Amino acid sequence: MEHSRNRAVVDLSALVHNLKQVRALLEPRTTIMGVVKADGYGHGLVPVSKALKSAGVDSLGVAHLHEAMEARKHGIDLPIFILSGIRTREEAGVVMENHLSPVFFDLSVAGLIAQECQRLGKRATVHVKVDTGMGRLGVPHTDLAPFLERVMSFGSLDVGGLLSHLSSADDSDPSFTQTQIRNFKQAIEKGRSLGLSLPLNSLANSAGVMSHRESHFDMVRPGIMLYGGLPSPDFESPVSLKPVMTFKGVVLQVRDMPSGVPISYSRTYHTRGNQRIAVISAGYGDGLPRSLSNRGEVLIRGTKAKIVGRVCMNLTMADVTALPEVRPGEEAVFLGCQDGACMAGDEVARRAETISYDVFCSIGQRSTRNYVS
Repeated sequence: MEHSRNRAVVDLSALVHNLKQVRALLEPRTTIMGVVKADGYGHGLVPVSKALKSAGVDSLGVAHLHEAMEARKHGIDLPIFILSGIRTREEAGVVMENHLSPVFFDLSVAGLIAQECQRLGKRATVHVKVDTGMGRLGVPHTDLAPFLERVMSFGSLDVGGLLSHLSSADDSDPSFTQTQIRNFKQAIEKGRSLGLSLPLNSLANSAGVMSHRESHFDMVRPGIMLYGGLPSPDFESPVSLKPVMTFKGVVLQVRDMPSGVPISYSRTYHTRGNQRIAVISAGYGDGLPRSLSNRGEVLIRGTKAKIVGRVCMNLTMADVTALPEVRPGEEAVFLGCQDGACMAGDEVARRAETISYDVFCSIGQRSTRNYVS
């Protein structure tokens, strides 16, 4: 029995292409952490991680421990960084036993890891999150020296490097990013003045990789650009990225409507003259942004048809008056390419007043995914 009429198709060869584009922007010594949190941005954590590993990525980044364990369960033996940290001694034990790389910003967590080191008779390599201006997770860069001194006092923790995050690297004004880069350089200098070697320091996200070479340091952490998206809809990429995800449904019904007929909930659209309206098999319950109502488009027969009326939970209506031959059963592409025409994630995001991260995660995690390579 058919599970769903809708499909998200993930092209792993496009993912590998995008990883090569990342590599082309870096110095040879700079390593790459492929960020696969949020189920690989909706593309599937395990298939994406395996493809990146095969293509030579150096490490992976997840948000939470359960994501790292999912990768380990499927035989992915790369270094895996847990970017949002851990909280309990039990989690510290799991990290140690599975050779994971915890990122922390709390001395109590450092203590838990040190306790597990003592129990197991091992040392642990850890990474410290520094806040250089994001205002999110991290030790304030001005308070870093005493924090590192306390970490060093545990005796069993080796600080492998510092991590921070750029908040505004996709802005046209680079001044705040430059401030963050300076703050991060000073943080590294503080750590090394205490005797730490700090061989693996990381600041650059996708926007940093593409726009701020001085933010690359020892390791970069591309996320959205691996999946063919941009840090913001109007960002200009210096390299050619390929879309990795396609999302498509099917036309369920085509109706010839007279002028003035209301379409969908709340009657936000009325037909303007005689119009042909296609009813399509996907809606916000399948991950489409509801904000595409009356402003989005869908590809049918390689032509962009305007979405009319409110996007429903599992249905969307489109004006196909200019496509008189459209029939039920035909493919409708909301994201991706069809017959030479494309709806990129950033175009969808722009129309929905969001970002491509949101589009990919919503569609990918609510859809049946098929993989091609």
